[in-house]
Amino acid sequence: MQDISIISMIFTAAIALTCLFLILSPLFKWDAYITTSTKTQDIATTKEALLTTLNEIEFEYKMDKISHTDYKVLKRQYETEVASIMKEEEQLIDKSVDVDLMAEVEKEIEEQMQSYKNKKGEGK
Repeated sequence: MQDISIISMIFTAAIALTCLFLILSPLFKWDAYITTSTKTQDIATTKEALLTTLNEIEFEYKMDKISHTDYKVLKRQYETEVASIMKEEEQLIDKSVDVDLMAEVEKEIEEQMQSYKNKKGEGK
C-alpha cells in the first residue's frame, strides 16, 4: 500500500510541474515579444509617415498657418522623398519576383486566352 502512495505522489508532482511549466513558459519567451522589422516594413512605415506629413502641410497651408513659399518648398521636399522611397520599394518588389515563374504564368495566361478564343470561335 505504501508503494502505491509514493508512486501516486511522484506522478501527481510530475503532472503538476508539467502544468506549471506549460502555463509559465510563454511568459519567459522574450524572442516572441521582440520583433525585427524587415526593410519593406521600414520603407512602408517611412512612406506612410511622409504621406501623413504631406497631408498635414496641405492642411496647414489651407488654414493659412504657413506661407505659400514655405508650402511649395516643403511640399517639393517631401514629394521628392516619397518618390525616392517608392522607387526603392519598387526595386525591392522587382527583386522578389521570380522571372522564370512570371514567364510561366504569362505563358499559361496566353494559352488560356488562346483556348478561350478558339472556343468562342467554335460557338459562332
